[in-house]
Amino acid sequence: MLVVLRDLLRHNLEFRIGLILVGIVLGLALASLLSPYPELDTYVVPLDLPPSWAYPFGTTSRGQDVFWQVTVAIRNTLLFGLTVALLSRIISLVIGLFAGYKGGWIDRVLMSINDTFIVIPLFPVLVLCYFVMRDSMSWLRLALIMSLLGWAYDARLIRSVAMSLKMREFTQTSVFSGMTTREILMREHMPYVMPIVFSTTLNNMNWSIGLEVTLSVLGFTDINTPTIGGMIFWANQHTAMVAGIWWWIAFPIAVVVMAFIGLYLLSVSMNEFIDPRSRLSRMGRVAA
Repeated sequence: MLVVLRDLLRHNLEFRIGLILVGIVLGLALASLLSPYPELDTYVVPLDLPPSWAYPFGTTSRGQDVFWQVTVAIRNTLLFGLTVALLSRIISLVIGLFAGYKGGWIDRVLMSINDTFIVIPLFPVLVLCYFVMRDSMSWLRLALIMSLLGWAYDARLIRSVAMSLKMREFTQTSVFSGMTTREILMREHMPYVMPIVFSTTLNNMNWSIGLEVTLSVLGFTDINTPTIGGMIFWANQHTAMVAGIWWWIAFPIAVVVMAFIGLYLLSVSMNEFIDPRSRLSRMGRVAA
């Protein structure tokens, strides 16, 4: 793994840029631990002050320091995206590996379920879940719902790799040696799909963060938990742009865009590393 990271840092510009952007965002998230204000408190600083030395990102109409609110919001937003990505990766790994290895009627049943989740319109379903569980919708419940809806595409990708691995000689040797299905999938096949899992985790984080921000801006989540979308929601509630308080919206958007671009570049660079054709193409461009 360290060799892979070294090669990516040395030869892949997208990976370096993505790592820098994600590093900045993570730094802001970690800074939330040093916040001098409780994250839910309001009217603790003067209202509607523009960016200055005292308040680098300005203050809001709710009496909150935008800088410290952004650090807390991006921390919660990243944790949300990571939670959804990890839980959905577990589902996609189990279903993809098992369906690809077993084949037959097990594969057909699992892929029928998989394809059903692929065609479900996710945004209307999430909005419906909010209205059904409006009084009990929390950050964690929304993450669990999105995890149950966000695994299908990647499960099909993992299944295709598992179908290829099933025909390899080392798999047949494992079967003849008496290894169980679980042992074959965990010990023999898992290492081959982990680069794909890592890459799809970054993509899934972008997807889940984007949906969370959208739902929060519309007020379809727990708006009392500080997130980037929640900050924009409250800015809209106080007509920040009309009142000229642009910094209340601009800085949260800038930070989440930085996170989007950083995660996307890391995912692209990982995909390029996984695909031998992409590596050969890059080597050809470098040589030219």
